[in-house]
Formats: sequence, C-alpha cells, structure tokens
Amino acid sequence: MSVTRLNVGDVLEGGAERLLEEAVFRFVPPESTKHPATPSTVEAADRTARHWTSTEAGPLTPGSAAHKRAICAMFQETFNPYRPSVIAWPALGPDALRRLQSLPIWDIAVQTEGRARLSFAAYADGLEDAEFRRAIMLNAWEENRHKEVLSHLVSAYGIALAEEPPYLAPRHREFAFLVTGYSESIDSFFAFGLFELAKQSGFFPPELVETFEPVIQEECRHILFFANWLAWHRANLSWWRRLRFELRVAATWVYIAGLRIGLAHSVGTNNKATQQESNFTVNGAQAVAAVEIGFLDLMQICLQENDRRLAGYDSRLCRPTRIPALARFVLGVGKLWPSRKR
Repeated sequence: MSVTRLNVGDVLEGGAERLLEEAVFRFVPPESTKHPATPSTVEAADRTARHWTSTEAGPLTPGSAAHKRAICAMFQETFNPYRPSVIAWPALGPDALRRLQSLPIWDIAVQTEGRARLSFAAYADGLEDAEFRRAIMLNAWEENRHKEVLSHLVSAYGIALAEEPPYLAPRHREFAFLVTGYSESIDSFFAFGLFELAKQSGFFPPELVETFEPVIQEECRHILFFANWLAWHRANLSWWRRLRFELRVAATWVYIAGLRIGLAHSVGTNNKATQQESNFTVNGAQAVAAVEIGFLDLMQICLQENDRRLAGYDSRLCRPTRIPALARFVLGVGKLWPSRKR
C-alpha cells in the first residue's frame, strides 16, 4: 500500500502530522495478514520475541551489510502480533485497582508514545534505504500500538487522564529520532527494574503482569534495534560527517538532560505530565515497592533486568551500553560510602 512521502531532507515543514499519522496507521506489520492473532500464535510470537539468533555467518561487524541485514531481520522476525483491542484485562480487587490508579505515570506514558510514533515515522519517511525505512516504520507502528494498549488499560480501570495535547511533527528528523531513541533507552532501563520490583512486591496481580509483559519486552527490542542502528550508522559515516553526527549526539544528551531536570519542556506537554516525567523514577519506585527501596538497590535491579531481557538475542549484536555503564559507575561509587539506606 503506497503512502505519500514528505519532502526529502532533514528539516520538515509544518503541518506534516497528518501525513505521518496516515503512514503509521496504514503500515502493514509482518505476518499480520497471514496469521490471525490467536492465543497460540501470540504465545509462539512471544517466545520468538525473546530469543533470536541471526542466520548470518561470522561476526556482525558494525557497519557491514551483514550487520544491517541482521538488525532489520531481528526487528521483523521478533515482531509480536498481539492486538490491543482483544487484550482481556483482568478484574482487579479494590486495593489493587486503587494502587494502579494512583501510579504517577499514565499521562506522560500516553503522551510519550504519541510523540514517539511521529518521531520514528518522520525519520523513516526521510530514508532512502528501504530495509531501515521499513524497520523504523515498524517501530513507529509499535509505538502507536503501545499508545493503544495504554488507552485501553486506562479505560478498563477508570484511570483519569489529562487532555492530550496535539502531537506535532518534529522539525528536524534526525535530532528527533536521536532524542526519542536515547530517551526510550533511559526509560526502558528504569522500566525494566520498576516492573520487576512491582512483580516482587505483589503490587501488580500476576494476571496483570502477564498481560502487560509483551509490551515491556517490546521496549527491549526497540532499544536493541536503536543501539545497533547507532553502531551501523556511525561506521558508515565519513570522518567529517561522523564529527557532525557526534556533535548532534552531544546536543541530544544536553537536550534530554534539560528535559529531565525541568530546564526545557517538550512541545505540547502539559505541566501535570511534565511533573510526572521529572519525578517518574523516584516516585515510581516508592509507589510499587512494599517497603522503602534505596536508589542504589533500584539500580542493581534495573541492571539485572536489563541484562536478563537482552540475553536472549544474538550475542553478536551490539547492546545498549551508556545507561548500564552509568548505572555500574554509580553503583561502584556508592559502594565507597556504604549506608543502611542505599
């Protein structure tokens, strides 16, 4: 199915939202027309989504043709065909329902997915490489599916949301793609730990954990794809393009740091959602834990879960390293000043 593409180049003109959303909505994901999403096919797809090895022989050298084929094949072949509209949300008791409704994450979660789908779609639309364009458009489609999952969840459990802002197309494709990819890498790292903490504490009933688990693992696929795209892209840049790209990466981290500490605000994000985002890690950890948990203890859980979720994928693929390395550094420094509450 053909979709009108936007102008070539990194800069988008205003008013591109409609075309980008149309591209996401009309995208046809892998196998979706061949096999209905029955419980058995979804269960099989869930197993495949967690364990994958490339058929490529030899090392997957970053930047090589084999590396690109493996990256795109991983993302396509580990696709999970679950459908938000047929998810059977389990009934919750009064206490569990109250705990779920009180989590300080729902507004920013829905809005983040809404912005992410446009960022990924915009970058995919500007690519001439058909393999990467289809893989990144699939990423955009899955972000939209995450938004649908969250919309069905809040509706099923009577969670009140703030009014959603209009979602605007990014002005600069690559910068928006980097901001979204790195932000997802940060958020997923902490989400892995918080989700496991919620499981251990019994904050989420087992039925709800099982229902939401595919979404969490899908985030793992996303950050694995992004890490490998980064490695492939860097390896294929000339020295002066590489220098310009690294300056853009540095600007990306400065921008993300500003968002995280409240010095900058993403377009269309209201005050309530911004406050949720700024306090998500600290508030989220205390909200889902039955007992008080220190920041270093949370870091340890996040690292363990990050390693566990990535372990099933071909070891020749690159792994996200920046946030785990920072977490290990923080843990190492924290051990120099032991205390009862870490």
